[in-house]
Amino acid sequence: MRVFTPLEVAEGTESKYLGVLVAAKYTRELNALPRDAMPLGEEKKLTTRALEALTSGQIEFRLVKRRRREDP
Repeated sequence: MRVFTPLEVAEGTESKYLGVLVAAKYTRELNALPRDAMPLGEEKKLTTRALEALTSGQIEFRLVKRRRREDP
């Protein structure tokens, strides 16, 4: 298991909190893939893969503002 410091996670994002949110979303995307689509020999946990991809700059993301709900 690799340990990621808050500074590592914050490097590619605006903050460590945003980095964790991006990694969590990417982990959910990895989890939705079929098992046979994963590379063979990759025994790492999905969260570790997501954090490695985030800290190495392999994940591109953009922030989208939330739409406000209009009350009737």
